[in-house]
Amino acid sequence: MDKIILQGGARLEGTVHVSGAKNAALPVIVSSLLTGGWNTFHNIPDLVDIKTVKRLLADFGVEFEGAEDLRVNAGNLKSFVAPYDLVKTMRASILVLGPLLARMGRARVSLPGGCAIGARPVNLHVKALQELGAQVDLADGYLEAKAPRLRGAVIYFDISTVTGTENVMMAAVLARGTTVLKNAAREPEVVNLAEVLNGMGAKIGGAGSDVVVIEGVESLHPVEASVIPDRIETGTFMIAAGITGGDVRMLGCDPAHVEALTLKLRETGMEVTPVEGGVRVVGSDRIESVDVTTLPYPGFATDLQAQFMALMAVGDGISVITETVFENRFMHVGELMRMGGDIVVQGNSAIVKGVKKLRGAPVMATDLRASASLIIAGLAAEGRTELSRVYHIDRGYQQVEKKLSALGADIRRVRA
Repeated sequence: MDKIILQGGARLEGTVHVSGAKNAALPVIVSSLLTGGWNTFHNIPDLVDIKTVKRLLADFGVEFEGAEDLRVNAGNLKSFVAPYDLVKTMRASILVLGPLLARMGRARVSLPGGCAIGARPVNLHVKALQELGAQVDLADGYLEAKAPRLRGAVIYFDISTVTGTENVMMAAVLARGTTVLKNAAREPEVVNLAEVLNGMGAKIGGAGSDVVVIEGVESLHPVEASVIPDRIETGTFMIAAGITGGDVRMLGCDPAHVEALTLKLRETGMEVTPVEGGVRVVGSDRIESVDVTTLPYPGFATDLQAQFMALMAVGDGISVITETVFENRFMHVGELMRMGGDIVVQGNSAIVKGVKKLRGAPVMATDLRASASLIIAGLAAEGRTELSRVYHIDRGYQQVEKKLSALGADIRRVRA
């Protein structure tokens, strides 16, 4: 099993190119299930989760060509079953439920796995599909859904859910009549999927707002489309630049997608400025402690909470970080404390008292974003940090150690 070794203290400088967004690429690739013929998707990142979804779709009979420019053909589907062995490693596998049901009239999908950061129940997906006319049962750990053809409905999500919005949106594009999604997720990844579906011939309006209207069509056709840049990778490198007092340009990203983080980083004393093709971050000698509360987009992203906590661990003062999206997303706290962080968890808040210096230590990643948090902490720590269970970071960051090394970090991957 690989490990990442860091020697802290280097100032990050230079330019990093942001990869395509994992959380956009997954539903975009899955959307190919709605069409026959070859789709072409550009800016696909090279990640473990992408490999997993390709294996899952290949099990249905989907064909693939290429990598970053990925061609996908779902013209000859031979199965509607998503088995546990493939689904257990990635929660986004639930996204096949809606399009399989819409295209084939049946779907059998194992309850998903993925990062252990909270329950993230699929009941919202099930309830919405039932309102579209599907019969959905749970048997032997599988969701079994049937519907000769779905019908439009008005659906209200009790909680804003990204995968729920995407799943139901893909189901509704082939439904009879009009579907209205209320309290829909507003994330850029949802907008990206809607644009891809519209390119296939769907009729979706309102994506990016909390009300999405979908007029069902009889069929869809293949499309050529691009995946948006990864706003979480962008934010992670922004924080890494700041914690090292560095000067880094993130290119190929959209500054509008990280606006909430930008405002908070400016409060800490950093310079964050849009540049042509991206954003530039210049760190400060003194990091002011600021409070953060995670919220659905356009609020502060829960996927950046762990990384921001690493920054606040060396802030000047006390920061209160409140997690409102997932109930179990403070598992990185214990590892940051091993590095000298002064952090106390009270309910869904973490009180972070900044220290002058973190210390390198052997640490273990517990989930994808926690692993990024520990790398950021290691960049600023005194001495050597050894991060194990790095398979987590490979799920969502493309060649993170190579990108950081090119910016001047003393970081390498080794075989354990």
